[in-house]
Amino acid sequence: MRDYYTADQVRAAEAPLLAALPDGALMRRAAYGLARVTAAELRSRTGGVAGRRVTLLVGSGDNGGDALWAGAMLRRRGVAVRAVLLDPDRAHRAGLAALRAAGGRVAGGPDAELGEPDLVLDGIVGISGRGPLRPPAAALLGRVAAPIIAVDLPSGVDPDTGATSGPAVTAQVTVSFGALKPVHALAAPRCGRVELVDIGLAPGTASTRALTAAEVGARWPVPGPTDDKYTQGVVGVVAGSARYPGAGMLCAGAAVTATSGLVRYAGAAAPQVLSRWPEVVAAERVGVAGRVQAWVVGPGAGTDEAALTELRAALATDLPVLVDADALTLLAADPALVAGRSAPTLLTPHAGEFARLTGVDPASDRLGATRRLASDWGVTVLLKGRCTVIAEPRGRVLVNDAVGSAAATPGSGDVLAGIVGALMASGLETATAAAMGARAHALAANLAAGERSVTAAPISAGALLSQLRAAVRILRAQHADRT
Repeated sequence: MRDYYTADQVRAAEAPLLAALPDGALMRRAAYGLARVTAAELRSRTGGVAGRRVTLLVGSGDNGGDALWAGAMLRRRGVAVRAVLLDPDRAHRAGLAALRAAGGRVAGGPDAELGEPDLVLDGIVGISGRGPLRPPAAALLGRVAAPIIAVDLPSGVDPDTGATSGPAVTAQVTVSFGALKPVHALAAPRCGRVELVDIGLAPGTASTRALTAAEVGARWPVPGPTDDKYTQGVVGVVAGSARYPGAGMLCAGAAVTATSGLVRYAGAAAPQVLSRWPEVVAAERVGVAGRVQAWVVGPGAGTDEAALTELRAALATDLPVLVDADALTLLAADPALVAGRSAPTLLTPHAGEFARLTGVDPASDRLGATRRLASDWGVTVLLKGRCTVIAEPRGRVLVNDAVGSAAATPGSGDVLAGIVGALMASGLETATAAAMGARAHALAANLAAGERSVTAAPISAGALLSQLRAAVRILRAQHADRT
């Protein structure tokens, strides 16, 4: 698992170390890690360290101190270091003295010259900062042309929500001290590559977690020696309609591709589904579809009375149900449909559907908003986005950073619903199935787009689905490599 800790948790974990260690020792630990990452980045980008140029953007808090100490260490390795102090009277004294003693240059005020740096260290604001950059800092940032390494987190981005409400830093690399914070997942495009430096923290139980690729691969259901098509999980799919048959084809196809279990389809798009996926068993409606272990309801199914009847039928069972797309619109009109269900219920909204369900735009606090909906409704919620957020009713949260935005294409959500529904039917716990499905879905999208190469291109949902088996093989291989 990859763990993420709130700013309060990190500060609480720092307190006993600060009390036990000599004054400034913890900061110097962090600065040493920051200097090491910066030197490696200089070497990677320019071919060397000595003679290169680094500019520090220094605020009045501890992040400014981290940057100053790191600057002193870099200066001793032959780097030309310039510090720009946003508030000279409040700069960290010991760090500033160390930089000056090492031969670093210091300039006061946001109008100071930046020089022509190879890299810039963002030490403007730390985890105690809230809100956007103030105008002087924003103006200074606007003059930066070099790649930025953020100290702990990009300044102007909230550490716990990843949200921005104005000017903020976009870094190529972020160096986090002691523990990852939610910002590193929720605002991954702002953070760039994240490097974690061990400074001896023991922060306890994480507020938010993410499955690793190896963990997803280890848990992915594959046939055992005594398995058959029924024991591997039978998923029922209510998706697609005469108007939107493609949704049924994508959702059912994703379920077929994700596992070796059986897929039953109930809906008006049966001819189209069977023409593409002949292994699917089709019926007209939920009540006559046959035995399943989980239901997926909603993608392209419509919002008329017939669609409502099918949603009610699935929710009336004692089986896990994934509610997506059109079914979420029906649920927004009548939340009582899921009230009191004893079986697991998973809602998979995008931001607009989330707002219809709750009346709240989740953008300013995706973690908090998802937690509240899960708790208030007694369901598990998967909020879609570049960083998928999955919350259980009791508060546990899993996240998955998609690495890119290739999956932002029509029909992508239909594929995700089919993947996760098949995993739920296999017997996996709901939130785990959701996180695993999100990871495989994102990887398949990136494979289809070639996002790790210079030839990255827009994709369709069909292209995403065509890469799902390859994505599962890669995840399984990640597990094999660790064992």
